[in-house]
Amino acid sequence: MSLGEADVVVLGAGVIGLAIGAAFARAGREVIILEREAHIGGQTSSRNSEVIHAGLYYPTGSLKHRLCVEGRRRLYPYLESRGVGHRRCGKLIVATSSDEEARVEAILAQAEANEVEGVERLTGRQAQALEPALNCTFAIQSTETGVMDSHGLMLALQGELEDHGGFIAFNTDVRALGVTAGGYRIETGEGRLESRTLINAVGLQAPALAAAMDGYEGPRRQQWLAKGSYFGCSGRTPFQRLIYPAPVAGGLGVHLTLDLGGRMRFGPDVEWLASGDPAAIDYAVDLRRADGFYAAIRRYWPGLADGTLTPDYAGCRPKLSGPGEPAADFVLDGPEIHGHAGLIHVLGIESPGLTSCLALAQAVREMAEP
Repeated sequence: MSLGEADVVVLGAGVIGLAIGAAFARAGREVIILEREAHIGGQTSSRNSEVIHAGLYYPTGSLKHRLCVEGRRRLYPYLESRGVGHRRCGKLIVATSSDEEARVEAILAQAEANEVEGVERLTGRQAQALEPALNCTFAIQSTETGVMDSHGLMLALQGELEDHGGFIAFNTDVRALGVTAGGYRIETGEGRLESRTLINAVGLQAPALAAAMDGYEGPRRQQWLAKGSYFGCSGRTPFQRLIYPAPVAGGLGVHLTLDLGGRMRFGPDVEWLASGDPAAIDYAVDLRRADGFYAAIRRYWPGLADGTLTPDYAGCRPKLSGPGEPAADFVLDGPEIHGHAGLIHVLGIESPGLTSCLALAQAVREMAEP
């Protein structure tokens, strides 16, 4: 059954899809977002640390670098103007051994190359003057790092989309895509929809959906899944800032974040999954992983008491690089890559995707303009 034609169809109503939809709608385009769940942000967007990243870690000139820095600079005013909860609390990246010192020094050099503002080197004594419970030999302070209400951001983006005439079709499962003479065909459980512009932003499912697209002549991207678990912590936090250790393979290490209410949580760790099928992900937090969390956290917080960590939640990173490989950049497969006008596959959007969402959406809109 034909569902008619649309100008712009965005697949996925996570934070990336919502930001992209709002960017197109703001520019006067007619936008429909298709979302298989009954609500916004039900997958990766609701399973993260809710951190606003400054842009310290990423190779200079990469999409992660450019979109994170630009996105963060745009995000704070956006949150403020729309009354979305956030706090520019800052963070410390700490070294607790000579091996970690080299890795943290490399982050400082990368931050300087990336021209990230609000970054300074602290001695161990200076860091402990700010956070007396902390153990470290030296630290990097990032004053531009913060935390936010990610669901509040998504609601603001949904409101902006709808204020400009766009809408979200919930409970709509996209089963197949195809290239047509005048644009694109989207097959759903309810029927077939035609569009002139198509943005694939379904997160964990995006590479498989792109690879299976009928008539698509672009690259097939392989994806690996890395689960990350989080633990909560009972008791009052002794920290005012976020505390990050030296990065580890596949992630930024088991870090301490604070929600807007001041509650501590730790994570995520990195658990590479054997299956690349998003449907097979088990989001339960295995209590046995707590031993690794205690050991990692006590390197920078020796005062963590036994029995205080409790399983909280888990998320999953959509990675375009596997175990032991250098971290891959975000991928925006647009017309310059595959030759199909108005088609963008948004792939590998892990951290700092939340921070980057506004800048990434603008980049996608510009790539897709006829």
